[in-house]
Amino acid sequence: MDIKTKAEKAEKLRKLHHGPRILALPNAWDAVTARILEQVGHPAIATSSAAVAFSLGYPDGQRISRGEMLDAVARITRAVHLPATADLESGYGKTPEEIADFTKAMITAGAVGLNFEDVIGDDESSHVELGLQVKKIRAIRETAAALGVPVVINARTDIYLMPIGAAATRFERTVERLRAYRDAGADCLFVPGVSDREIIAGLVKAVDAPLNILAGQGCPSLDELERMGVARVSAGSSAMRAAMGAFQRVAKDWLAHGSYDSLLQVTIPYTELNRLMARKPS
Repeated sequence: MDIKTKAEKAEKLRKLHHGPRILALPNAWDAVTARILEQVGHPAIATSSAAVAFSLGYPDGQRISRGEMLDAVARITRAVHLPATADLESGYGKTPEEIADFTKAMITAGAVGLNFEDVIGDDESSHVELGLQVKKIRAIRETAAALGVPVVINARTDIYLMPIGAAATRFERTVERLRAYRDAGADCLFVPGVSDREIIAGLVKAVDAPLNILAGQGCPSLDELERMGVARVSAGSSAMRAAMGAFQRVAKDWLAHGSYDSLLQVTIPYTELNRLMARKPS
């Protein structure tokens, strides 16, 4: 894929964050799930870092190596014609310089967008200082611009998800970070761990930029989130875990010498899947 094509895909992805419909992304984790999303009509592909890690034998939390993660992203971007945004956690770097180098590698892998989070470990002590995170986001923006690919930065804060700090101050601290990320060059702002309608509505109004919510228990429906002004909804690893739940049910049924029903209920026919994967990659 040449630079011009990547740039065009990046702009297409950016426009999808501005309506008229909400950008609903059941995240992929390999070439076949990406092709299925493309086949059924989704306008873009987003990966889940956790799902990619699980599929390759790692736990979540940037335990998978940079090379393996980017290899997985490259296989996905080669498999589809759609723009692809990759969940790349904290970017495999601690300094703006390391993040700039990673941005080059990400673009080489074919991704035209990324999720970029502000924790680098498993607890709130790993929450990156705001000023440093802003410098990292600027490094992504400047590096991508220099390469001619205006990548879509989905800047994430884990204040609610982890959670970090006193509950009474989470909204204000989240807004502070999101506004700073927006001003540093982020195109979309991601707040996983929020399902409360009032908080979501407050964030939409406060950040004045496309907002990304992680679907989960108690989260408003896609239609309701669209009416509230949310721009993007991600499944995260839940789509992959749903698929693994179906496989687990098949495994248990076979162990119990049960029926074949669970194997046949939602199975894609062999000929259909084989034909889907026989298509030449982009």
